[in-house]
Amino acid sequence: MNTSKTLSKIFITALAIFVCSCSNKHKNISKTTGWKINTNENGGFEAELNYEQETPSGMVFIEGGSFVMGQTGEDVLMDYNAIPRKVSVASFYMDETEITNSQYREYIYWLKKVYAADEDSTIMKTYLNALPDTNAWRSELGYNEPMVNNYFRHAGFSHYPVVGVSWDQARDFCDWRTDRVNELALIEAGALEYSTNKKMSGAYEYGFITETYLAGQQKINGKIQKGGFENLGKLKDKEGRIGRLEDGILISGYRLPTEAEWEFAAWGLKGNSIEENINHGRYYPWDRNSLRDNRKQFQGQLLANFKRGGGDNMGIAGSLNDAGSRTMEVKSFPPNDYGLYDMAGNVSEWVLDVYRPMSDNQDDFMPFRGNVFYDMKKNDEGTNKAEFNETTGQMQDTLAITDNSGQSRRNYFNANNTNKSDGDIESSIFYDSPDAIGDEEAMYDYGKTTLINDHVHVYKGGSWNDREYWLNPGTRRYLNSFLSANNIGFRCVLDRMGPSTEMDNRDKRKRRQFTRKTSR
Repeated sequence: MNTSKTLSKIFITALAIFVCSCSNKHKNISKTTGWKINTNENGGFEAELNYEQETPSGMVFIEGGSFVMGQTGEDVLMDYNAIPRKVSVASFYMDETEITNSQYREYIYWLKKVYAADEDSTIMKTYLNALPDTNAWRSELGYNEPMVNNYFRHAGFSHYPVVGVSWDQARDFCDWRTDRVNELALIEAGALEYSTNKKMSGAYEYGFITETYLAGQQKINGKIQKGGFENLGKLKDKEGRIGRLEDGILISGYRLPTEAEWEFAAWGLKGNSIEENINHGRYYPWDRNSLRDNRKQFQGQLLANFKRGGGDNMGIAGSLNDAGSRTMEVKSFPPNDYGLYDMAGNVSEWVLDVYRPMSDNQDDFMPFRGNVFYDMKKNDEGTNKAEFNETTGQMQDTLAITDNSGQSRRNYFNANNTNKSDGDIESSIFYDSPDAIGDEEAMYDYGKTTLINDHVHVYKGGSWNDREYWLNPGTRRYLNSFLSANNIGFRCVLDRMGPSTEMDNRDKRKRRQFTRKTSR
């Protein structure tokens, strides 16, 4: 029996080596024509055929799958706005913690260096508009001035989650992070030259912008110039051309998670599932329905930073239940089964979705509300056109799809799909009038009959100032995109390009499938 297992392992290993050697032998041969690729001798067609995306620093890989999205526990508020439904999400990467004050200060420092140094007051606003609202800590009948003056800047709070950041500011941070990561990748690849000047990015104004670079355009001395990037460096072994998406150097872009992605990651169901079977349900991100640690060495300590009850944010002196008067350092509590920290408690988190009370009419794969589709602007010659904001240098390269351009399509008809299939007529001005049914103009009269509009976004997870009810990942709340609070932060995600599983898991799956076939 042991001999049979040993021979099987040897055979599988030999097969793997043979397959790898064959693939390496023919990796630069076109399967379509038989011609060599990645060589100038045959025309210069290039293709990266062995790309494997690596997990970015500070992030964890979330293997996608299906789950029951929505609130499966008791609906204490009886608002019925998180109806359970089965959905699927694709694989992605997520920050293991919320973005901290230190991480956000790096962003602010860069903006100050690039924008605030400019004498143009309109440009300086780019820096000023990114600053967190420290006044979010103020309370009319509470003393929080130390937090107003110190929370964001003081070294003692460096590893605490940044708060006072609106949804709009969080989106801008994700865009900045994308550009900085891509810029460094191109510098290391030899496609860009490193510069220490105040603009941070050499010859082009106001920093590196991924979309601008891929369009082969830059702004120098206030004028749009094409082809100038070739002079900033040479991409190694690529004849001095600029980088392309096909090279596998650039990332797709950081963003906020969708509500479905955030909830899927928060549940961490891979820790209590075997072969597509969920052993038992969860009410919190951890594998138990208790708020306390069941390990003896931790004596029933709380597993999240939250408010136990009115006037009880910490517990009794000498025996603090979570040791968090307000927010706490990230990683103060054990992670969930994906390795994500603070998916319940500490601070709530922004997600990408526009809020609607009823959300059961979306797609069952990658559900999301808030799509506004864009197309590239075109020159008279039909080629892509890039335009620049005259103050900040940000490229404005897209144009909302016109109604006419979508009429011949089967998958969408309009550019703005935020309100598609929005049947919450009870949020309209005249919800009890038969004439109001189907009247979109009567929907969501913000500030008069409702606090819902197209700029209101979802935030998830309980915070340091919330009761345990909000620690359930299925719960959801909302706030206008330009507002912020002292209990809302955010973290970024990055799309997984290519296979849904990492290499190790794919190898295990292939071996398992091979073993099943040979054993029959």
